[in-house]
Amino acid sequence: MVVDDVPASRYALGAVLRRAGHRVVLAASAGEALIELDVRLRAGELPDVALVDVGLPDMSGYDLCRRLKESPTTAALPVVHFSAAAHGSVDRCRGLDAGGEAYLTVPAEPEEIAAVVRAAARGARHRSDVQTRAGRLSRLAEAVLDVQSAGCVRELVDAAAADAAGLSGAPAAAFVLGEEGEIHCGRSHRRLPAVLPGPDELESVARLMWRLMSGRSGVHTTTVPGPLWPTGFVGTARHAADVADVADAAAVLPGPGEGALLALARTREDLAPVCLATAAYAEDCAAHLGRLAHATARVAERLLMYEKERHIALTLQHSFLPRPSAPPHLSGAEIVVRYEPASRQAEIGGDFYAALSTSAGVLTGIGDVVGHSLEAATVMVELRHALRAYCIEDPDPGRLAARLDRMLQHHHPDVTATMCLALVDPPSGRARVANAGHIPPIVVGDAGTAAYVPASGPLLGLGLDRPPPVETRLARADRLLMVTDGLIETRGTDLAVSMEHLRVAAAAAPPGLTALCDTLLECFGREREDDIALLALRLTAAEADTEQ
Repeated sequence: MVVDDVPASRYALGAVLRRAGHRVVLAASAGEALIELDVRLRAGELPDVALVDVGLPDMSGYDLCRRLKESPTTAALPVVHFSAAAHGSVDRCRGLDAGGEAYLTVPAEPEEIAAVVRAAARGARHRSDVQTRAGRLSRLAEAVLDVQSAGCVRELVDAAAADAAGLSGAPAAAFVLGEEGEIHCGRSHRRLPAVLPGPDELESVARLMWRLMSGRSGVHTTTVPGPLWPTGFVGTARHAADVADVADAAAVLPGPGEGALLALARTREDLAPVCLATAAYAEDCAAHLGRLAHATARVAERLLMYEKERHIALTLQHSFLPRPSAPPHLSGAEIVVRYEPASRQAEIGGDFYAALSTSAGVLTGIGDVVGHSLEAATVMVELRHALRAYCIEDPDPGRLAARLDRMLQHHHPDVTATMCLALVDPPSGRARVANAGHIPPIVVGDAGTAAYVPASGPLLGLGLDRPPPVETRLARADRLLMVTDGLIETRGTDLAVSMEHLRVAAAAAPPGLTALCDTLLECFGREREDDIALLALRLTAAEADTEQ
């Protein structure tokens, strides 16, 4: 762009630049130049360089330069000031201070004019490249943080796809293969193809991932031609399920815009690879996409291992806890139990419950091994089996708590657990409660009353002196409720406040054990971050003894 109010000078400069191979836009004033730049900005065709006369009629060339540099849309446009009058160093410094890249005194030799324009354009391209690289590195850093923050594989593939689209400026998809061969897929929301992929397309991508990463670990980037890339992910290429070998792709040339740029990664050869895919025309971001794929593979390894551990822990818990749908049938007492595992994003805990028939009555217990891991689940199983074994010889809740405390100290010295035990004699309604750092049981009356049994004591596993059991008496209509803290514990809320909310809700619950448990789960227990166990007991007429 040449901005000059003198027609002869304007056209002379334009002619010199055209002979040097440039396309030239002419403007006679600063206002005309701003209008022309706005039109070209909307069309995506900004000039590479602006030559601006310092003595324009509506504003000085220096002021025009400042205005261009202050606008984010034109700040990168290089400006070369020129003047037909001889000016000293003060005027040249003024031009540079206004943001100009150079200063010409005209008339000048055509070679000098062309060289100054080339230098200004070259410097602008270099700055643009540097800014582009810096911007991509910044987006890459943010993208790595995004994928590292994923709490499950579903979140991971969604975040990786969105971040890959942000890096490439094109539609993108992310794929993670599970240990059982399942494929998790996330797609960006940037100009998604209209055709949705189905199971066949996913299976085709999985086979392609295995072939491309055969014998490889680390990161591998490649461009896959259209015939090899299934439809519905990032492009419009044809289905390629029947292509036997990726090497054969060289013989099949894709059409314009077809195919996909893939970045595949895995941390070890015995692990399934992950894949980030975007449009083939975004190949200039291949290196950054590969780094993001490597970060995604690291996170996928951790999340898949966690899901496997979680599945094992849940299997242990479900295997050794009585089924809530088939509660134990005990003489003189009705029992209802509930167990809710933590939400999908949370870790496995060690919550458990027990209801046992003993020589002295019905023994109920509920507890929680401190921590969230497979170890917590296995210690839970040991505690429950130890309780079942110990109560045959001596069902006294105080002595049982002491024996379990010693068992933990001996076999698991670094583990602690909370537990509450209640031994109920159905004929008399007498109940003896021993508590080890757990939420005490609530006695829910038939007249809308509810009160905690004042039983307390130190956690199991600490070896501290234990207070004697607390005795209370249950009426025939009373319900004894025992819960784990996962039901009510909320980060940032005092436990005493949550316990009072639980007491009030229990008092207002409808009659019956099932209604009591289900009401409390609806009030407190959906999508919690910890496991939840509930046990409710009510005295009934004596029946035949059985044990679970």
